[in-house]
Amino acid sequence: MTTERIPPPVIGDERAMLRGFLDYQRATLAMKCDGLSDEELRRRSMPPSTLSLLGLVRHMAEVERAWFRRVVGGEDVPLVWSDEGDYQVAYDASGATRSQAFAAWQAEVEHARRIELRAPSLEVTAHAARWEQDVSLRLVMLHVLLEYARHNGHADLIREGVDGTVGA
Repeated sequence: MTTERIPPPVIGDERAMLRGFLDYQRATLAMKCDGLSDEELRRRSMPPSTLSLLGLVRHMAEVERAWFRRVVGGEDVPLVWSDEGDYQVAYDASGATRSQAFAAWQAEVEHARRIELRAPSLEVTAHAARWEQDVSLRLVMLHVLLEYARHNGHADLIREGVDGTVGA
C-alpha cells in the first residue's frame, strides 16, 4: 500500500491553503503507516507509553470527529473509541487492527471534508464546549492542522524505531 501525498498549494486563497495543508498532513500520517503489519503499527514508542502509529491514527479519528462533527457540525455523537468521553482510550491500540483504525479515521476525515466544504466561510462559528467558548472554522482547521503536524513528528520517531525508515 502506498499513500499518495499531494503537495499543498503555494499560492491560493486562505481556505484552499488550509485545506491543502490539512490534507497533506493527513496523507503524511498515512504514509508513516504504509507497509507495516498490524503488529508493527501497534508497537509502542517507549513503554510505559501506549503511543504507537496505530494509536495516532485512532487519536486523529477522535480529533477529526470532535472538532468537525461535534463542534462545527453540532452533532451529538460520542467519541469513536470511548463512550465516556475519554480521549486517552484511542492511544491504546493494543487490540486494534489497521483495517478497523483506518476505516474509522478515513470516515471521520470524509465527514470533516463535507462539513468544511458546506460551510459558507471560514468565519462560521460554533461553540467548543471543552474550551467553553465559540470558535471559528478557521481556528478549527488551524488547530487540527497543528495537531497533525505535532503527531506526525511523533510518527517520524515511532516509524524509525519500528523499521529504520526516516523522512516523509
